[in-house]
Amino acid sequence: MTPTPAFQPDPAGPVVIVGAGPAGLMAAERLSAAGLAVAVHERMPSPARKFLMAGRGGLNLTHSEPPDRFPDRYGEAAPGVMAWLSRFGPQDLRDWADGLGADTFFGSSGRVFPRAMKASPLLRAWLERLRGQGVRLHTGSRWVGFEAGAPVFDQDRERRRIAARAVVVATGGASWPRLGSDGQGRDVLADLGVPGPAFRPANVGVDLVWSPDFAAAHAGQPLKAVALTVGRHRVRGEAMVTRRGLEGGAVYALGPALRRALERDGVARLYVDLRPSETAEALAGRLARVPSSQSRANRLRRAARLRPVEAALLRQGPPLPAGADDRALAERLKGVPLAVTGLQGLERAISSAGGIDRAALTPGLMVADHPGLFLAGELLDWEAPTGGYLLQAVMASAVVAAEGVLDWIAAAGPVREAE
Repeated sequence: MTPTPAFQPDPAGPVVIVGAGPAGLMAAERLSAAGLAVAVHERMPSPARKFLMAGRGGLNLTHSEPPDRFPDRYGEAAPGVMAWLSRFGPQDLRDWADGLGADTFFGSSGRVFPRAMKASPLLRAWLERLRGQGVRLHTGSRWVGFEAGAPVFDQDRERRRIAARAVVVATGGASWPRLGSDGQGRDVLADLGVPGPAFRPANVGVDLVWSPDFAAAHAGQPLKAVALTVGRHRVRGEAMVTRRGLEGGAVYALGPALRRALERDGVARLYVDLRPSETAEALAGRLARVPSSQSRANRLRRAARLRPVEAALLRQGPPLPAGADDRALAERLKGVPLAVTGLQGLERAISSAGGIDRAALTPGLMVADHPGLFLAGELLDWEAPTGGYLLQAVMASAVVAAEGVLDWIAAAGPVREAE
């Protein structure tokens, strides 16, 4: 049985955008540029707080790697996400940012940054453009659902029904909830019967049981140029030792594999290759040249030129047998086994997995059972590693949703120009 649509479009109203993060602002820009009246409602006192926080260490806009590598970054969601990127790809994002004065450049890793590195100059220019296009921004306005066919907001301690020509919900996921994305948008949609799994942490550190001495001595120290493996998934990069476990780009990239292992077995086996550019045979040969009269720890340290944190990490895995030969020692250097007991929570996650099931949406990201209601951004069920892939897909989904709104309105009649 098809549910009764919660939303009843009002041709006299603006397009209402719920959420003033990157997805909401991009949808507002596209729609207002097309001549539509647009009103953005943001529950926080100011817009794009998570965007600003993400830019503190250098705003990574997208990535310059070849397009054929992008599908690998989006896992099971790749077919849908790549359809978004076909409408707004990495070069489109660079051109958009440069049009706002970002002067983007490629970092040494292929990541794309604005010359200023910060998010704040780009956001100021973006908001100024939106004001010039007539977009109205309402802060402190929390969406609570629909009433009599219209979106309802708690605003200025009052509940207000707002007529809308269409609605785009871009409330984000549930990571860093103190910055505004607390998962509430998904809850409202779930109450309308729109399906999707609960939010789960992504791009987040893992919990490990360190010895007290290791945690005290090495928390905050990096593991450089290592490779991490979970099952058949292997990632080269860096990780950071924390008191609770490990975090960093290489850890985040293994998030989906770690999550599946934890859900299946309750624990995930993570292997740390301390010398990924060297073979076990080469390491065993170097061990053989270190006098056997020296302690095992000294032989390993000298043969592999281990840093203190690496030497200490070896002792966090299960102990090797007393008579382990050089090949066994080399194999341990190539894969220190660690037991991951869990992922850290949403409050520490950079992004989230889960959200609204994309199968419930049309290709234009309209909720199939609720005409005129569109969704965009991290609210949808997809995930990606850090490196520019997150923001790229968020912005692309917003472009698709905005184009979906325009197509839907055009099919219903003439587009009303913004005053």
